[in-house]
This record gives sequence, C-alpha cells and structure tokens, in this order.
Amino acid sequence: MTTPLERGRLVAPGGVPVIGVSGYRDHASWSVWSQPAALVPQSYLDGVVRAGGMPVLLPVQPDRGAVEALVALLAGLVLTGGPDIDPARYGARPDARTGPPHQERDAWELALARAALARDLPVLGVCRGMQLLNVALGGTLEQHLPDSGHQIVPGRFVRRAVRVRPESRLAGILGGSAEVSCYHHQALARIGAGLLPSAWADDEVVEAVESPGHRFVVGVQWHPETDLNDLRLFEALVAAGRKEAVV
Repeated sequence: MTTPLERGRLVAPGGVPVIGVSGYRDHASWSVWSQPAALVPQSYLDGVVRAGGMPVLLPVQPDRGAVEALVALLAGLVLTGGPDIDPARYGARPDARTGPPHQERDAWELALARAALARDLPVLGVCRGMQLLNVALGGTLEQHLPDSGHQIVPGRFVRRAVRVRPESRLAGILGGSAEVSCYHHQALARIGAGLLPSAWADDEVVEAVESPGHRFVVGVQWHPETDLNDLRLFEALVAAGRKEAVV
C-alpha cells in the first residue's frame, strides 16, 4: 500500500511519524547472492519502530538536487554511525589512522543534514552522525584519540559513564548521567556554530551535543541502537517528529 501524502508530507497509517534513516552502500551477501546493497543496521530501524515511528531507509544518492524536497516529506531524521568523515570536509589533512574516504556517503549525508537543519526537522545524530552535524555546522574533528578507551577491541562496544549538562535538552531525556555504549576513535574538536556540548566522558571527550536554536537536534557519540531496552533517545526523536507531522 502506498503511504499517503498529507500537506506534502509522508504520513503513515494512524498518523505515525515517518522517520528517515540514512543508509550507506556496501557489499553484502544473502541467500545465493553477493552484490552491492543499500544497508543500515536493523537495530536503528527497530529503535524507531519501538519508539512509535515508521522508519524509511534513505540510501546514498548520486544526485542530491532533490534532497530538500525529500527532507520535506519526513517528520524526523536519524544520521547513522559509520566510517570516518573525509578530513577535507573540514579543511584538514588526513591522519595516518583516519579511515579511507567515502565521498558519496559524506556528500549525501551532509546534504541531508544541512537540509534538515535549514527546515528545522527533528534530527538524532549517532556517532558518525553527531560528527557529521558538527562538520555541517563548520566544526572540526580530532582524528584520533590515542589510547582513549573509547574503542578498544574491533567490533566491540565499550560501556562508559557520561555526565550530562544540567538543564540541557539531553538532561531532560536522560537525567544527569547515563551509561552508554561507545565505539569511536575520533571526537569533536572545534564545535560547530550553534551547537552546545551536553555530555562528557570522564576524560572530558565531548559525548553529546545539541542545538538550542532548533526544535530538536541532538547528537550523541555513543550508540543507542545497541541497547533497545533504553529507547529514550528514539522516543524523544519520534515525539518531536509527531509534533512536526501535525504542523
């Protein structure tokens, strides 16, 4: 069944907010097939669904001319985790420990982020997604955290405690502290225009930012999609998206 349009916006049955989830292109295998595919970890989609939203995958597109029209159809956006952003995007030379660039994904997600910010669409940035928000707003990244304990074993998340800025939007969602799942070797350096750091690890690495100038823009350096027993961030995004869907 085709999802109806209401006031130029996608609306799921029952008025459930439609949340775009940025995807990426990679090689995948299933059944007898092994070929390029548009991918996103299932846990992101499950988080949106369990929080009361309807996720739609936004695969990388080479033509970004219609990104504003696409974003206008959504009630919210999740910018997902993934590989390092090309340092050229924030005016830096690559560190030897920075991963290879993914130019098409960088360009696609930066276009999504900037269109969402311009439209005041609710946004949740996860890990790379938080870094992408920072770059989209003119910030820079620290390309490697030596022996930081934020990424210890390949493919395994590290549980860490973070402290949350009092009276921030994030504090209203999580309270004054939280235990979170980290997997990152980079971090924010210069904070992008309009972003406010709102959580820190015990080594003072910024673990979350938010934009007080937008209705709902929150970026977290950790991975809430890995712990779906705690849906508070997804629920906050979907709640903001529900308000967006009726505007």
